[in-house]
This record gives sequence, C-alpha cells and structure tokens, in this order.
Amino acid sequence: MALTRDFKETVNERVQREPEFAKALLDEAISLFLNGEPETARIILRELVNATVGFEELAIETSKPSKSLHRMLSAKGNPTMDNLTVIFNVLRKALNVDIKVHTTVAGS
Repeated sequence: MALTRDFKETVNERVQREPEFAKALLDEAISLFLNGEPETARIILRELVNATVGFEELAIETSKPSKSLHRMLSAKGNPTMDNLTVIFNVLRKALNVDIKVHTTVAGS
C-alpha cells in the first residue's frame, strides 16, 4: 500500500497539532495487531514514528539500526514481539500514555 506524500504530511501535521490524534493512532495500531491486521498496524506505527520520535531517535532508544526499524514497520515487515514491545514502549513514553488492555467475551 503506497502512501501519498499528502497523506503523510496530513498525518504529521495533525499529530503535531492534536496530541489526542497521536494517541488514537497508537490505540488503533494496537487494536489492529490484536485483531489480526498486522500489515495496517505496521503502516500506522510507521507514520506515527515519523510524526513523533522519528526513526533515528527510535533507533537510539531501541538499540536497533534505523534501516531495520524501517523494514520492521513496512507493510511486509515481520517484527518480533520483543521488537514491537520496545517500539510500543518508546511511543508510549513519547506520547505520555499508559497502555491497558480491556477484554470482552464475544456474544455477551
């Protein structure tokens, strides 16, 4: 899924303007991962990283090469759970949010 430059700029500008939008993107990425849509989740995370901490800072925070992080968060990426956890923690700290999981029972 190729993203247009306009889309990327729009996301970046809105994240800068509205911290709640950035938090909603993080929430959406987590929900997508948990609900079996990892490709879309990785794309959202990639845009969120670009709009917040940036890949160079993420590389420093995670002790992973920037190129590897770019690949992990591409549509075809395949990050390990350990790498995803570290990425989520960096974003969580940058956005000053806690991550809590709420479960519901299907059909109730």
